Amino acid sequence: RQNIKDSTMMIRYLLVCLSIGVATGFSPGAFRSETVSASATSLEGLSRRDLFDASAVSLAGLVLGQVSPALAASVDGTPKTILMTGSNSGIGFEAAKKLAAAGHKLILPSRTLDKAVATVAALGGGPNIIPAECDLADLSSIEKFGQELPSLLGSGTSLDIACLNAGLARKVGASDVARTKDGFELTVGTNHLGHFYLNSLLVPKLQPRGRIVVTASSVHDPDSPGGAQGKTATLGDLNGFLRDGKDFEMVDGEPFNADKAYKDSKLCNVFFFRELQRRLAASAATKDICVNAFTPGLIVSTGLFRDQPKLFTKIFDVAATNVLKVGETPEWGGAALSYMTGIDTKGEYYFSEAGSSKYGDAAFGNQFGPATPSVEAQDDAKGKVLWDLSAKLVGI
Repeated sequence: RQNIKDSTMMIRYLLVCLSIGVATGFSPGAFRSETVSASATSLEGLSRRDLFDASAVSLAGLVLGQVSPALAASVDGTPKTILMTGSNSGIGFEAAKKLAAAGHKLILPSRTLDKAVATVAALGGGPNIIPAECDLADLSSIEKFGQELPSLLGSGTSLDIACLNAGLARKVGASDVARTKDGFELTVGTNHLGHFYLNSLLVPKLQPRGRIVVTASSVHDPDSPGGAQGKTATLGDLNGFLRDGKDFEMVDGEPFNADKAYKDSKLCNVFFFRELQRRLAASAATKDICVNAFTPGLIVSTGLFRDQPKLFTKIFDVAATNVLKVGETPEWGGAALSYMTGIDTKGEYYFSEAGSSKYGDAAFGNQFGPATPSVEAQDDAKGKVLWDLSAKLVGI
C-alpha cells in the first residue's frame, strides 16, 4: 500500500482544487452496481464550508479507497452457470459481457424485471442470458426470486458461480435514515443483509465445487488511505443490531452517518465472506465451495458517480484515470470480477496496488492477489456474532 500512500498529498491537492468548484453539488454515493432507489436528502441548512468539507473528504475516500485491478480472463474450462447481482451497470455489466462472450449461461437479477430485461437486451439477448427480478432491499422479493431459481436454472442444472456484486452508497449529506421495505437502514440492509439472505437461498443450489465471489472495497479498512478519510469503518460491539434489532441506524449503535454506513457495509461484506467460508468448510457437503472477495478499483465513469455533475465527473475521470493513474474504466473492473469467477482459493481477499493495471494480465497472481483485510475484519469471533445477528434479522 506504500505506493498509494506516496501519492496521497498529490491526490489531496487535486481533490481540494476540484471540490472548490463542485462543493454544492458533489456527493460520494449513488449506486455501485445494482440500482436501489433511495431518496437523497436535501443539503439545505448546510453551510458552503460544510458542503466543501463533505465533498473533499468523501471524494478522497472514493479516490484512495479502492485500487486498480488489471485486465483478466473469465472462467476457463467448460461453460458455467453464473448468477450475478448488479449486472445492469458498471463492472457487473462489463463482467457479464465478458462471461456471455465466453459462452457461459448467465442469470441476471435486477431490482425490477424491466431493468433485467433491458440488461439482457443490451448484452445481445439469447437463451443463455436470463433476466429476473430480485430487489435486495426487499426480503420478500429475494424470497420470491429464490423460489423461481430452480425454473431459471432448468431441470437437473445446478449453479456453478454466484457473484454478489450489487451495492449502493447514499449521498454524504444524507441525514435521514432511509430504510428498506423490511425496515433496515438502507445501505447495510441492501449491501449486507440483502445479500446475506440471498446467499442462504443460493448455497443449496450450488454444485459441490461451486464458487461465490463478493465485491468488497478497501474502504472497509481504516488503515487504508480511503478508509482513513472521514468516519472510519467499525462495527463496534454490534450494539445497533443487539439493542435496536431491525430499527438500527448503524451497526455499532451510533447515530446515522451516510459515509460510514457504506464503509461499514463493506466491512460486513468482508466479515460475511470469511465466516461463510468457515461454515461451508465445516460441512462435508459444502467443504469444496470456494468463497473469495475483492476490491475492484476506483471507476469514475460508472454508477458510483451517477449523481455527480457531468462536467465534474468528466474532469475527475480524466484526472484520476489519465493523470494520477488511480482510476480504472468499467471494462477493467469487469475484467477483475470476471477473473475472480475463476479463482479456486478459499477465504481470500484480493487487492491490488494503485497502477497495477499497467501490467495487464500479468498483474493477476502478482500485483493483484490475496491480501490481508483490516484488523477488525480478522476478528473471527465478531464475524460469528455478526452472522448470528444477521440471520436473526432476516429470519433464517
